[in-house]
Amino acid sequence: MDDIPTADELFARPFFFCGIGGSGMLPLAQIVRGRGAQVAGSDRSRDQGHTPEKFAALEAQGFALHPQDGSGIVSGEQILVASAAVEETVPEVQRAKELGCLRMSRAELNSILFNTSGAGLAVAGTSGKSTVTGMLGWIMHAAGRDPTVMNGAVMKNFVSAERPNASALVGGRSIYVSEVDESDGSIALYRPAVGVLLNVSLDHKEMGELRQLFGDFLARSRIAVVNADDAEALALLPRANEVITFGIDREKAQIGVVPGSVAEGPLRQAAMIVDRHDGSEHALTLAMPGKHNLSNALAAIAAAAAAGVPVAASVAALADFKGLARRFDLVGVSAAGIAVIDDFGHNPEKCAATLRTLKAHEGRVIAFFQPHGYGPLRQMGAELAETFARELGPEDCTILCDPVYFGGTVDRSEGSERIVRLIEAAGGHAEYIPTRKACGDRIVCLAQPNDRIVIMGARDDTLTTFASELLERLG
Repeated sequence: MDDIPTADELFARPFFFCGIGGSGMLPLAQIVRGRGAQVAGSDRSRDQGHTPEKFAALEAQGFALHPQDGSGIVSGEQILVASAAVEETVPEVQRAKELGCLRMSRAELNSILFNTSGAGLAVAGTSGKSTVTGMLGWIMHAAGRDPTVMNGAVMKNFVSAERPNASALVGGRSIYVSEVDESDGSIALYRPAVGVLLNVSLDHKEMGELRQLFGDFLARSRIAVVNADDAEALALLPRANEVITFGIDREKAQIGVVPGSVAEGPLRQAAMIVDRHDGSEHALTLAMPGKHNLSNALAAIAAAAAAGVPVAASVAALADFKGLARRFDLVGVSAAGIAVIDDFGHNPEKCAATLRTLKAHEGRVIAFFQPHGYGPLRQMGAELAETFARELGPEDCTILCDPVYFGGTVDRSEGSERIVRLIEAAGGHAEYIPTRKACGDRIVCLAQPNDRIVIMGARDDTLTTFASELLERLG
């Protein structure tokens, strides 16, 4: 990283994004292009014919797209942006080496943009990062602060015909809102003016390592915003400098909820928010169900308060927050009353939050789960199985297909069939069906009037297409 140019020097050079359609790469490419740089890219999914509408939209926005064969790397001046996990055998990587191109990871580039802004607002935690980043970005936008927002999910408030994949908002350079990732350790690169810690739970790393990473994150933040309802997050409070706490259940949390004020329906909720700095109360309406989303709203309100936005203004903005794609996203309801929901749930905490939201209301749940890789399945498979067995009842069903596999040398010896065995051993009802197409056939066969079908998984944009096709088949 010693030879990396300044931000101004960076944008004078052309960029090439390897995997430009990925959830982390695409918003960063949009921001870099919005800052005036020339941006090209390639993506294996495009070469394989997946989600052609997404890549057509990128080309219409002025991105030059190439096959992933190295043909897009033509000059040593280009900066190659590629995940640290991208193999050295990928043609772009080989060609960039031959030409002496500077290579950066997504997180390295994002951290430069973040750290050189007037104030960086970082959202960290095992679960809820994208939702809180979207909420916080919308609040700052509604408050006239002209933020730049880097997210891992499409923010519906910023979607337009020209920008259907609005996982970024290109604003000014004074406020930069971004989720930051602990899974690859890159959270250590960020120096936040405001650092939000939502929760600490098992995902890609062991708990001891997570506590160290998140504790260091709070110590680097000028103002820390911490979830007082999460015991692990609260235990890291001594690492922080100035602190604002939020919480639903903790009566001493500085941004909280008036006890007994929460009213929740299947698709929306309301609550009275209390700012314990001055005792003021504010009526919040949120077009998103679930206790976890109320907690997410509190996090965004508290983070905006740390950045100088009054609580009343944040609560008013959230009334118009439309949510994120693939975050408890209602695809539609069939004529028989069968609801199909598209959701990003892929780790135990995210899956539990979605399933609890569904089980808070009557009706059977059919949960389809596509694991987002063989490695993550080995890391947290037992906890995932426990989650599905615990959160769903005897009338519900979990269906798993094989994990996402994009090629490479990953160990595929342990797959979804192991998770199904663990769910059944814990008293749950689950089925393993290798292919997603066959899973769709089984779901259509199982579905009954008033069921809720939830499609869960990460790292695969075609899950949304799968959900839409299911709804169509259900009439």
